[in-house]
Amino acid sequence: MTDTAAPTIKLERRGPVAIIRLSRPAQLNAFDPDSVRLLLSTLQDVGHDRAIRAVIITGEGTAFSSGGDVVEMRKHMQVGDLSRLFTELTGTLEQAIRAIIGMKKPVVAAIPGVAAGGGLALALACDWRIGSTNALLVPAFSGIGAVPDGGLTYFLPHFVGLGIAQELLFSHSRVSADRARELGLLHDVVAPEELETRSWAKATELAAGPTRAYAATKQLLVSAFGTSVETQLALERRYAVEAALGPEITEGIEAWGEKRKPEFPPPPDPEFQ
Repeated sequence: MTDTAAPTIKLERRGPVAIIRLSRPAQLNAFDPDSVRLLLSTLQDVGHDRAIRAVIITGEGTAFSSGGDVVEMRKHMQVGDLSRLFTELTGTLEQAIRAIIGMKKPVVAAIPGVAAGGGLALALACDWRIGSTNALLVPAFSGIGAVPDGGLTYFLPHFVGLGIAQELLFSHSRVSADRARELGLLHDVVAPEELETRSWAKATELAAGPTRAYAATKQLLVSAFGTSVETQLALERRYAVEAALGPEITEGIEAWGEKRKPEFPPPPDPEFQ
């Protein structure tokens, strides 16, 4: 079944996997206020859908997303309204990024081409990133004299270290798919014609996994950079004990003992989502 949230965002549900397509291909899927609002509401929708256990975010056409719509920015600048546009765009994009990070299910970014500015931040917020050989990661902000947003100054130094982050943000770098894979910004690089198949396979694999354990792991990975090792150890212990009370670890241990592949159940508690 296909649901269309709006022309600029398309949502497709395939069993336990939801596919969100940024759909402004003529603008390289650039963000304007309407599309970012619709992206946020779509993320919230699939985040609360208990039937969905993994999500794919991709772009329609040749791009993932070129970030903020510079044509729109120019129009607002000409009428002296640029700061209001930036307030709305950055505020809503921040909520969308938070929705991905806080979503209690894995999110896969399938990147067919350019992911620039806020589009790059959106991709880096996802839990698994697959790029085609045509993928191009571009921080972009310095090219128009803008300041990074969407969490880019958080993601880049954590993924690649401060030195490489400085190189990328201050030099208006364009990172090829192969280099992005070397830097850890992409987990996999495939031929363009294989991108949809590979991202679907990964999302299906994750959807069959231990959803509650994945949710806890996501939160631990985010907290790891902002807490002491003592606090992180305590958080790990808390989540580990909670997992020991749940059905996923029971199934995992039983499957191990029976030498079969585990069949993890969906989260049983309504409050989980």
